[in-house]
Amino acid sequence: MDYEQYVIDLENANLVLLKAKKGYVMCGLLNIETAEKLGQAAAMVTGVKTAEDALKAKIKAATTVAKKLGIKEGMSGEEAIKLLN
Repeated sequence: MDYEQYVIDLENANLVLLKAKKGYVMCGLLNIETAEKLGQAAAMVTGVKTAEDALKAKIKAATTVAKKLGIKEGMSGEEAIKLLN
């Protein structure tokens, strides 16, 4: 599984982003509506502090482009990253 991981400590929360070739899995601090408007393949997980948490978490929302790649709410972040590669 090939992806880049970014975890930024914001003192009381972490910003978590897993970037793959075709899109990304993001934490709830980032905006799914903006990703949709920009036509990006993005999926959102919530309640995560680490990249490992994001891989285990369930997808809460996905953009239209991400859904066309097979990403569905309820699948794991790891499953989503595989589809985004």
